[in-house]
Amino acid sequence: MSSENWQERTELLIGKKKVNKLAQSHVLVVGLGGVGGYAAENLCRAGIGELTIVDGDLLHISNKNRQIAALDSTMDKPKAEIIGQRLKDINPNLKLNIIQEYIKDDRMIEILDKPFDYVVDAIDTLSPKVYLIYHSIQKGLKIVSSLGSGARLDPTKVTIKDISKSYNCRLGFLLRKRLRKLGINKGFKVVFSEDKADETAVVVDEPGENKKSTVGTISYMPPIYGCFCASVVIRDLIDEE
Repeated sequence: MSSENWQERTELLIGKKKVNKLAQSHVLVVGLGGVGGYAAENLCRAGIGELTIVDGDLLHISNKNRQIAALDSTMDKPKAEIIGQRLKDINPNLKLNIIQEYIKDDRMIEILDKPFDYVVDAIDTLSPKVYLIYHSIQKGLKIVSSLGSGARLDPTKVTIKDISKSYNCRLGFLLRKRLRKLGINKGFKVVFSEDKADETAVVVDEPGENKKSTVGTISYMPPIYGCFCASVVIRDLIDEE
């Protein structure tokens, strides 16, 4: 089957010049779970020409309720590999870089040395999230960050604002606190819910600021966050608010 006109509907909406702009853009997506997997797919379907995707995790049965890569046939396989196969199946001409690692410290700085047009932060652990944002901003890269999508049900409360205007999210609170210590108070967009989290849906496994928790989730919320993240990237790249 010919793929010659697969972007016909996108071009009808935004025009050929902006389609070409997306095709010439390189986006980094870090974290390929419920949010990042959908963000990467929507970027690919919009015609982003080059994607670098990063995740060191394997697919687990608990991922099936919300992650696009999680199927019976993909259990225990690397998320980055499975998402990568899916993206190339959508657009065989996509230039795809797969990094199957948990990135931190000097490795994160090394990866960010590339001239990305945008960075999507879909990490759900505080410390690497903080440093991905910090180093991206230090290098002058545009970044959008997903805050917590768990323990919520109402999709109409999901919104996009500057980090300084986010609220009702513990992850966002801790992120702002850590970034303030690094001299960052504002200047990048986040996707978050104005709804308060249902505290009964959160089980704390390990206490502390960087605590590990098991959080109840519904099928559609992380994908919505991922779609919102992709929309920020696409609209910013084509200069539309």
